[in-house]
Amino acid sequence: MSTAILTGQPVPGSSLEGDLRSLGFDVRLASDAGEAESLLAAVPADQRVAVVDARFVGHTHALRLGLTDPRFAASALPGAISVQPEARRALTRAVARESSASGGLAVATDNLAARLRAALDADGVAVHQPELGTLVAAVPSDPQERNEARQAVSAVDDEAVRLRSAVKARDGFFTTYCISPYSRYIARWCARHGLTPNQVTTASLLTALIAAGCAATGTRVGFVAAGLLLLFSFVLDCTDGQLARYSLQYSTLGAWLDATFDRAKEYAYYAGLALGAARGGDDVWALALGAMILQTCRHVVDFSFNEANHDATANTSPTAALSDKLDSVGWTVWVRRMIVLPIGERWAMIAVLTALTTPRITFYALLIGCAFAATYTTAGRVLRSLTRKARRTDRAATALADLTDSGPLAEFLTRFTRGFASRGPAYVAFVAGALVVLGAALAPYGSWWPVLGAVIYVLLSPVALARPLKGALDWLVPPFFRAAEYGTVLVLAAKADVNGALPAAFGLVAAVAYHHYDTVYRIRGNAGAPPHWLVRAIGGHEGRTLLVTVLAALLTATQFKVALTVLAVAVALLVLVESIRFWVSSGAPAVHDEGEPA
Repeated sequence: MSTAILTGQPVPGSSLEGDLRSLGFDVRLASDAGEAESLLAAVPADQRVAVVDARFVGHTHALRLGLTDPRFAASALPGAISVQPEARRALTRAVARESSASGGLAVATDNLAARLRAALDADGVAVHQPELGTLVAAVPSDPQERNEARQAVSAVDDEAVRLRSAVKARDGFFTTYCISPYSRYIARWCARHGLTPNQVTTASLLTALIAAGCAATGTRVGFVAAGLLLLFSFVLDCTDGQLARYSLQYSTLGAWLDATFDRAKEYAYYAGLALGAARGGDDVWALALGAMILQTCRHVVDFSFNEANHDATANTSPTAALSDKLDSVGWTVWVRRMIVLPIGERWAMIAVLTALTTPRITFYALLIGCAFAATYTTAGRVLRSLTRKARRTDRAATALADLTDSGPLAEFLTRFTRGFASRGPAYVAFVAGALVVLGAALAPYGSWWPVLGAVIYVLLSPVALARPLKGALDWLVPPFFRAAEYGTVLVLAAKADVNGALPAAFGLVAAVAYHHYDTVYRIRGNAGAPPHWLVRAIGGHEGRTLLVTVLAALLTATQFKVALTVLAVAVALLVLVESIRFWVSSGAPAVHDEGEPA
């Protein structure tokens, strides 16, 4: 239960008390600052509390945005301020100072909430002020202003604004025009029936898993059902975020579920397609694994580039200036959003091709489309990096180093490679990765040449990290390492040429990829990388790559399949248990991403 303290004399005919109660507040009245102080002291320390001027006039949704958003310790709008338990002490001090200064005088003509907001700012508490747009939030000082404010409230449809703002401001063409026009109403229905975003997220996951199961049947009816269910899963995927924004039901757990379930749904569907193809006598596991690797590496490029430039200074580029100019031409914005094949367009394409064609054709189209999108986005970012004059911070360098996922071997060898610090870490990472992947691709299964390539990879990996990753192209180091590790597993499993090796490799890459996504979201929440013991326990990228090549050289193809399976299960158990422990703990960061990568 939250408490709202109304300061000043109630205004006849005002709906403010009813509006606050509809938002879940227990409303108390305070005629002066001293009474407000007493009421504040009586509110339990673990509850949200708001101080609202009794003269406030505005939309209910404006109050909702300003007083109930769980993401912020303190938030305010004209005539109202709200704090969560972590900011209560600062508010208590501010109210005490107001009470002492006023000597208990009435505050009906003074905007106490505005002064409290200024006091919190001065006390170092960040006070969020939501963008209201056309919504009204005002504290009229006389009857004429009050009448004008009420007319302004009547002129704007509060519910229409709420529905409109539930949709992401930036989204893909398919999502914007084919999903959001009706999914927002599903979100409102869910809110009115007491459903939570996490429940909708879970329903989306279950729907996608059922779709994967239908695809795994290998029948035309199953493929059609899979395509339809995948589209419905995406509708629910859009609905959960819209429900969170519509009802302000944000949570750390919800943000984590939304981020990780998207990947789980897509990659489970790839596996379902591969199983369905196998039932029809077509082995497309290599294509499924290749699609997952390509998609994961695309995301690592997104994450690395964004982290490298998150707080870069003097960040200018002719390429960025050209992009800004193109943004002024409406149709180019949608074209550029579509050609990067974001999740809406990608899932629509997969669903339609699943229903109408075969899994092999679906994967070919997916690989071609994602490869083009990856080339387009990466080339643009490379050009920006080479032409911009930016100085990257220590935070960016640390984030990139964490994203590399370097293990104990690289950590040990770094002691001996500091004198060999490279001026081009990205080039070193590229060469090291190319050597191990080519060694695995060119040598027959069971050869020791891939092991030699992996040894060179292990020796070169710490060279790329011998100095802080602040160079223009240093953000490419993590994606190169990801591509090298995943690519090596794919090639060696394909070379084994035994039934079950590629599905085992699919499981291993999926487990490791989950660990890498988990790392990203921890970094985004300023919680740092996963614990050091976990990175050491699963070997780091260089340790896992070396281990897989050694296993391929020592074991028969059948034994190698079993080893990959055991390794996949071990990595999955370790990373999942630690990840779940962290994200359900009180120390987990609130990561609310409005720009989820494609």
